[in-house]
Parts: sequence; C-alpha cells; structure tokens
Amino acid sequence: MSVAVVTDSTAYLPATVADGSLTVVPLHVVLGGVSGREGVEVYPAEVAVALAARRVAVTTSQPTPAEFGQVYDKLFATGVDGIVSVHLAGALSGTLGAASTAAGEAAGPVEVIDSCSAAMGVGFPALAAARAAAQGEDLAGVREAALHTIDRTSTFFYVDTLEHLRRGGRINAASALLGTALAVKPLLEVSAGGITMRDKVRTAARALDRLVALALEASGDGPVEVAVHHLAAAERAEWIAQALRERLGDRLCELYTSEVGAVVAAHVGPGLAGVVVHRLPEAAQSLLDEQL
Repeated sequence: MSVAVVTDSTAYLPATVADGSLTVVPLHVVLGGVSGREGVEVYPAEVAVALAARRVAVTTSQPTPAEFGQVYDKLFATGVDGIVSVHLAGALSGTLGAASTAAGEAAGPVEVIDSCSAAMGVGFPALAAARAAAQGEDLAGVREAALHTIDRTSTFFYVDTLEHLRRGGRINAASALLGTALAVKPLLEVSAGGITMRDKVRTAARALDRLVALALEASGDGPVEVAVHHLAAAERAEWIAQALRERLGDRLCELYTSEVGAVVAAHVGPGLAGVVVHRLPEAAQSLLDEQL
C-alpha cells in the first residue's frame, strides 16, 4: 500500500524538511478585504505591518471542503491507496472540519487527524507520518505514527498582547483582560482544548526565560527535536534557540527556527515567540546512546 500525507499551511515546515513528501493545503488570509492563500499570495511581513498600523482589517479562513477534495482526488489519481491528513487544532480552526467533509466524499480512504496544536505542533506529526509512509507503512501505521508524535509534542508561546487572540475569538475577554492587567506577560499553551494560560510574569525578558523553562520541563530526560517560532522577533527566537542548545546539549537532535506564517501572524501579532518540543521515542534514545 502506498500512502500520501497531507497537511495545511499552518504547519510552517522548515524549508530543509519540506521536500515534497507532503502535500500542503493553504489556509486563507483576508487583508484589507482581499483574500489570498497563505504562503502563496499573503506573507507574514504584510500581516505584521497591517496589525502594527491598525488601519487594515486582518482575518483568516480555512480551506473549503472543495479545495481539500481537489487535493485528495489528485493524489488518488496518482495511484495512492490511502491518505493521512494532519491539521491545525480543531479547537482553533474549521480546517479539520473541512478536511473531514472532503474525506467523506473522497475516492479512497482518508484518515483526518487533529494535531491538537499549531505551527510545528502540526509539522512534527505530519513529518512523522511522511517518514512512516516512505518506509512502506500501511494506512494504519502511518496514522499511528502521527498520533504517537502528537502525544509526545508540547507547544508553548508568548505574545506581547492578548488583544489579537481575543479579537479572533481564540481566547475570551476575561483572559485578555488578565493579560493586560498590571503589565502581566502571558505564557500560553496549545492543547486539545485550545489555548490556555500556562503562566504569567511581569516582563518580556522573564517571559522568554520562562518559555525556555517550560520547554525544558516538557523535554523530559530523553532526546528531543525542537522548533522555535517567532513573528517579527528574530532576536528573541535566536536567544531562545541558543539557550535551548546550551541547556539540552547532546539530547537536542534537531532544532528548527522559523517565522510563523500569515494565518498565525493574524492572531498573535508582532513579538510572538514560541517553542514546540517533540520528545523522541525510545528507539531514538537507543540510537543516541550508540552515537555517544
């Protein structure tokens, strides 16, 4: 059985690993009344400028079931026997629902998976599925590879203000008020239930320190791969990446640093810093021990 893997544009896969083994379906960003596909027609820098200026409305929307259907049909036309489709958390977007609707009408079996996360919280399970497919796993095996990775992945992020998340309906007004009261800086986590407040500190510098601490706690004692994300905050991302390199040492198998795309940018605003930690399975620990 040959299995294809599909994800969406919010996975923000690093260019070094986005090698064509996955098919990416773009979400849409509406900038000043004009809709464009994320990463194709609309980019994060445009969104960051629009949000900072506060003169242009920025909204987002999921791909339609028809768009997913076209992708699934094309893949089945190439001769694949099944598809695993890994997407942005269902609690944050209608993307999962659109993919599920299309899967119900596809020409073959499509397993739609909720990553319960965003950014490389989507990317890591999608990549695990793609690797399993490349190794010849059947549909059930590819699906399990994605699910096991989701169970071992944690996503944390910091934003300068919760206002953008509140406007987009991703958090409630009470949480947004908490984030602005007494200059509190929020540390957030993405999970199956959506976005939750994980911690709060007084300054941005302490927030970045705490973000590193949360990533280290999530790493456990074994090997990990980590993604550091930012929006118009490359210096913050590099500081976090360097701190994790130093603290994790040989347990850090891979570290990716990238700017988030236009969709997430529209909901978090400039200044975002985020960390996604994937705890690698025992087999990776054994391989690491052999290398040492």
